[in-house]
Amino acid sequence: MIPVYRYRVKSLNGLLSQQARAVNFVWNYCNDRQKDALRFGRKWLTGFDLNRLTSGAGKDLRLHSGTVNAVCEQYAKSRSQKRRPFLRDRGRKSLGWVPLKGRNLEETPNGFRFHSRQFKVFKSRDLPAGARIKDGTNFAQDARGHWFLNVCIEVADVVAREPVRGVGIDLGLNNFATLSTGESIANPRHKRKLEPMLAKAQRARKKRQTTRIHASIANARRDFLHKTALGIVRRFDYIAVGNVSSARLARTNRAKSVLDAGWSFFRHMLAYKAMRHGATYEEVNESFSSQVCSSCGSLPPERPKGLADLGIRRWLCSACGSDHDRDVNAALNLLARSGHRAPGEGISAR
Repeated sequence: MIPVYRYRVKSLNGLLSQQARAVNFVWNYCNDRQKDALRFGRKWLTGFDLNRLTSGAGKDLRLHSGTVNAVCEQYAKSRSQKRRPFLRDRGRKSLGWVPLKGRNLEETPNGFRFHSRQFKVFKSRDLPAGARIKDGTNFAQDARGHWFLNVCIEVADVVAREPVRGVGIDLGLNNFATLSTGESIANPRHKRKLEPMLAKAQRARKKRQTTRIHASIANARRDFLHKTALGIVRRFDYIAVGNVSSARLARTNRAKSVLDAGWSFFRHMLAYKAMRHGATYEEVNESFSSQVCSSCGSLPPERPKGLADLGIRRWLCSACGSDHDRDVNAALNLLARSGHRAPGEGISAR
């Protein structure tokens, strides 16, 4: 298992900005050589080939040789993953990025040492004792110009817990999430709260203020999703979440609310936090989850259907007479579809 520890860098930011420009030069050089290979019908260049072509360039560019190698390898990897003959050039509008080899980074009491320089960071937590720093570690810049060090480490896999208590989670917009236990998590609507201030800054063309507001929204959303996901993972041994498509709903008139909720980011957090804490995570098909009766499993004709009946939040099953809250009923069905219910737990007959 390879978690990432993220630290805000508080020294040598100017040096990192200078190195980021050199990294962009190496990236664009790799891109140009790939275009040459396409133009003359030559074999596409691998990361090893690019490393040979850039050998010795680190001294002239004032970059560590491991950084030059990491850029070449990442270029070849990204081109392969995206299945494109070549990639976009990196320029002024690209956020700063300085990759490095894990073996070239050393932890110190106040920060980290790299390329004979001491980078001080806001060290909110130390790396685990004996942790091995892996390749993929990098310095990265955010939209406000702040630099962060992302440290990839290798830790032992956690033994999965016994599936004693499970939960189904129905994601929504009125409530951010409804659990099969009947609990509801309110939707904080981070962007909606700051939307008037954001619109005012955009009309006044205050780019720095606009960037700062966007960053505040993103930080608040990330903090909320981290705390919510961690709380669920600590309470439940297995978690079933509906596979609602954020990308598809983002093309409707609910796009702002869907993107503000951050469903995909939340599911991603649940997946890796569950892995790290020994819980089981699963995404299940949510089709008709709010229309099927969670007590008898029937699909009664009086159920709320389609977009026209979204305002109906409670309904009565004509087959068994059960009274359902729409969201809780969906969460119970998601839990049942996961197939991980413990004996004696789950959907009770009413």
